[in-house]
Amino acid sequence: MSDHVLWFDDPDCHRADVAGGKGASLGRLRKAGLPVPPGFVVVADALGESLDRHGTRDEVAALVASFGDHDDNHRVAADLQEIVTAATPGEGLIAEVEEAYAALGEGTFVAVRSSACAEDGETASFAGQQETFLNVVGSDVVLDRIVRCWASFFSERALFYRHRKGSLADLGMAVAVQRQVPSEKSGVMFTTDPIRRRTDQMVIEAVLGLGESVVSGLVTPDNYVVRRDGRLKKAHVGNQDKEIVHREDGGTMTVDLDGAMAATQVLDEGELARLVAIGRQVEEAFGSPQDIEWALEGNELYVLQSRPITA
Repeated sequence: MSDHVLWFDDPDCHRADVAGGKGASLGRLRKAGLPVPPGFVVVADALGESLDRHGTRDEVAALVASFGDHDDNHRVAADLQEIVTAATPGEGLIAEVEEAYAALGEGTFVAVRSSACAEDGETASFAGQQETFLNVVGSDVVLDRIVRCWASFFSERALFYRHRKGSLADLGMAVAVQRQVPSEKSGVMFTTDPIRRRTDQMVIEAVLGLGESVVSGLVTPDNYVVRRDGRLKKAHVGNQDKEIVHREDGGTMTVDLDGAMAATQVLDEGELARLVAIGRQVEEAFGSPQDIEWALEGNELYVLQSRPITA
């Protein structure tokens, strides 16, 4: 639809060098007919083009090359983030993002997620190295969060990880913008048991509210071991005295749960069976065991992301 924005349904969105790891995964999931909330990707080249507009690409390259050679990595990362934050999008990109966001529906709440080109391979995952912003509303705020995703690519943690993986010079950083699911239940699913290395069972973790509770370690999620035919093998109910929910004015908040709610099993056997069926479909689409993020909104089950299970 434009030079810098691709819908998940666009064939070019299946390419990790264009849409980053997350964006390409979402494109492939949509192509396979899986229930993925709609959205679009700001392509990986947009970051470099914004740096070129401001004449700072060479400065960024020099600072990145110096990372790891001294004890001042914190300052290097801070300088890089300051430069990237100042590299605001040009009028063309702004117009394209505004048009795409309007097509989702003015006032639509979205998740804005970093999508590095080198992430989510079968030998390493960049999950959690860059920023994700939940429940974002308004095109101006979306554009701001896109730039903040770019800047997060140069955090000290992200730079250190890429330094260890030998990919520091890479500027391939796309950003995915996806309709926010105001989930009542959410979590992750491994289509092969990653601890016991068993291919005959899946492992599902579930929390109430948004899945950020799992990522942040706010609560201990429920843990289910499920046979591939959907039958529950073992369940451990976690300690969930809190949940993260969306705010009506944007962003998220943490709310306390009463004792009865905290002790209640999150998923019933019917929901577990539906998740296992979706897990099998995702695994078939990618041809390898997958680590899947999912969400339940009412009776609707959504796949939010999938990546290979890494060693």
